[in-house]
Amino acid sequence: MSTAFHDDVSSNLLRRMKEGGFDFARVHPIEFYAIFPDEDRARLAAKNFRGESLNAQVSVRSDGAWHLQVSKVMYATHVGIGDFEHDLEALVVPLGGVLDGWGVTQEVPASHP
Repeated sequence: MSTAFHDDVSSNLLRRMKEGGFDFARVHPIEFYAIFPDEDRARLAAKNFRGESLNAQVSVRSDGAWHLQVSKVMYATHVGIGDFEHDLEALVVPLGGVLDGWGVTQEVPASHP
C-alpha cells in the first residue's frame, strides 16, 4: 500500500472523528492492525511492541491468516499515526505481513435531557 493511500485514509478518518466530536486533547489507545500468513511471523512482529504505552495481541482469523493488533496510547494526530504506521510497516512487510489500517474507540458524549 502506498504512503499516499495511507495519508488519504487517515486524513478522512481524522476528519470524521473531528466532525463526531472526538476529544483530540487527550491520549487514547490507538489500534493498528496487520495480517500475516502464519502465527510464527505474527508473533515475531508482536515481540517488538511491548512496553508501557504499547500492547500487542495475535489471533487467528476465520480464513486461516493471523491478525496482529498493536495498541499504542498516544494523541490522535495525523503525524503521530503516520509515523507509527510507517514504523509498523517497516517491521511487518519483511515478515510477509500487510498493514490493515488503524482505529480508535470514540466515546459518545452523554446527551443532556
